[in-house]
Amino acid sequence: MIAIAAADEEILACYETLAELRPHVARADFLPLVKRLSERTGFRLVYLRENEVKAVGGFRISEWLAGGRYLEIEDLVTKSGTRSKGYGGALFDWLVAHARENGCDQLRLVSHVQRFAAHRFYLRKGMIIEAHYFSMPLK
Repeated sequence: MIAIAAADEEILACYETLAELRPHVARADFLPLVKRLSERTGFRLVYLRENEVKAVGGFRISEWLAGGRYLEIEDLVTKSGTRSKGYGGALFDWLVAHARENGCDQLRLVSHVQRFAAHRFYLRKGMIIEAHYFSMPLK
């Protein structure tokens, strides 16, 4: 089953899996953070559950002058011990369909340069590398 986490219990059920990708987010801060991001930016969590949460994606739909309406995947993680079993692929495919259903022109994501296995996955799924992403720490 794939569903958008709406109720507090659904959001909290995503924590263990998502924390594998975002270990800096404390359990106590997770629910308030997700709710704040949802209210301010439209951030949503989607999860795939088979008895337990196997994969989680964080996304938002936005629009830019340069690229039109798009769905941006901020987080995509499959629980360790269940990787390479199709859960991440199924969740990715759901996100693609959700983007199309919501009139998006493009699906986007940013992935850290060292995540080679993730990059291979995204390329296999038909994504292309189209830009360099720059940042500057301010703290």
